[in-house]
Amino acid sequence: MPQPFILASTSPTRLQMLRAANLDPIAIAPRVDEATIRDALIAEGASPRDIADALAEMKARKVAEKHPEALVLGCDQVLALDRQTFAKPKTPDDARAQLRQLRGKTHKLLSAAVAYENAEPVWRHVAEARLTMRDFSDAYLDDYVTQNWDSIRHSVGGYKIEEEGVRLFSSIQGDHFTILGLPLLPLLAWAGTKGMIAQ
Repeated sequence: MPQPFILASTSPTRLQMLRAANLDPIAIAPRVDEATIRDALIAEGASPRDIADALAEMKARKVAEKHPEALVLGCDQVLALDRQTFAKPKTPDDARAQLRQLRGKTHKLLSAAVAYENAEPVWRHVAEARLTMRDFSDAYLDDYVTQNWDSIRHSVGGYKIEEEGVRLFSSIQGDHFTILGLPLLPLLAWAGTKGMIAQ
């Protein structure tokens, strides 16, 4: 009988990416207080990369402790402008403030994935993408947030490049999957070495 595969997340985007790659995980919410953990890591001076990795590991561990028989994948994404990190906006005004801060600058998206097996970490990867926002007008910014709030409130930084958010950018370096929140290509390479998928 094949080993159960659990995604420690209810992110529809991550689930869709894995299913499109012919992996079919069960999605289980990890019940981790991300904001408190993130704030504590920031207070300790952790780098954005380490924050993404730590949050991905905590999510995987939380679910793996209850399902040690499964392969559990935890993921997290951090947006970093220099050493400042951004979370999902809480209000439309919060989204506008974040986008104003990112406007005309290059920021990084760090997408971390950690796999647990037998309730122990067995694989991890942090991928990075660099995105440069154009110097869009305040009028466009207001319209963008007003029209897209229901969607962008679920995304760090307050944009989705797979939707109208792509119009905010002048250049993007990094693969599409990393930007969407999962280092899928390194994950598939590892899954192949484990025999989870045909090579």
